[in-house]
Amino acid sequence: MKTAFFLTAVILVVEFAGGLISHSLALLSDAGHVLTDIISIGLSWFALRQSEKPSNTRMTYGYYRSGILAALFNGMLLILITIWILWEAYGRFRNPEHVAPLWMFISAGVGLLVNLYLGLGMRHDEDLNVRSAVLHMLGDASASAAVIVGGIIIAFTNWFVIDPVLSVLISILIAMGAWRIVKQTVAILMEGTPKGIDFDKVVSEMKSIPGVQDVHDVHIWSITSGKNALSCHVVINGDMTIHESQNVLRDMEHRLVHMGIGHVTIQAEDTAHPHDDSELCCTEELAHEH
Repeated sequence: MKTAFFLTAVILVVEFAGGLISHSLALLSDAGHVLTDIISIGLSWFALRQSEKPSNTRMTYGYYRSGILAALFNGMLLILITIWILWEAYGRFRNPEHVAPLWMFISAGVGLLVNLYLGLGMRHDEDLNVRSAVLHMLGDASASAAVIVGGIIIAFTNWFVIDPVLSVLISILIAMGAWRIVKQTVAILMEGTPKGIDFDKVVSEMKSIPGVQDVHDVHIWSITSGKNALSCHVVINGDMTIHESQNVLRDMEHRLVHMGIGHVTIQAEDTAHPHDDSELCCTEELAHEH
C-alpha cells in the first residue's frame, strides 16, 4: 500500500500538469480520478493498519469495519467527482477548447504504465478495500489508454470534441465502479447476507445434520469482506447429553466453514423453546415475566 500511495501521487502530479498544459479535460478528469485513488489507497492503508488491532471491551469485533467505512467514503467521493466531470464536459461540448495532443500522450502514458503495474500486482487480494483500490487503478489504466487514443485522433483530425466525449466515458467508468463499491459496503454495514452465500442452502445444510430437528432465528452477515459470521437457534432432542449435543454443534461448525462462514454462534434448544419457529429474525422481542 505504501508503494501504491506514492506511485499514484506521481501519476496525479504528471496528469494534472499535463492536463493544464494540454488543456485536456479528459486528462484532468483522469487526474481527478487519480486523486480519489490516492485518498482510497491512503484510507485503505490506514484501515489495514487499524484492522490489525486486537478486539477489546469497546470494539468486541476489532476494527475490521474501518476498512468498510473507508471504502464507502471513497465510493461517495467518486460519485461527486463524476458529477464534476459531467458538468465540465457539458461546457466543453458547447465551447470545445484547443487541446495539445503531445502532452496527452506523455501524461497518459505514465498513468497507464504505473496503474497497470499496481493494479495487476494487487488484483488477487480478497480485501474489499484493496479490491476497490485495484478497481480504481485498472479503471485509470483504461482511462489513460482512452486518452492516448483520443490524443491520436485529435493529432490527425483536430476534432477537439473528442476530449469531452472521453471525459463522459471516463465518468461513466468511474460511476459504475463507485456504485459497486457503495452497494457492497452498504450491504455489509446493513449486515445483509454476504455475496456468494445462499441463505436457503445454509439452512438446509444445517437441518440435514443428524440430531437437528429445526433451525430458526438465523442471521448471516459479514464482519468485513471475506470474514462471514452466523448466529442461529438450533432445536435438538432435549434428552441428548452435553457430549452428544457438542458433537452436533461441531459437525455444524465444520460444514459451515466449508460454506464460507467461519465465525459461528449457535444456541441449542429443546422442542419446548419459547421462540418463534421462523428461520428469519422475529421482529417482536420475547417478553419475560419477572
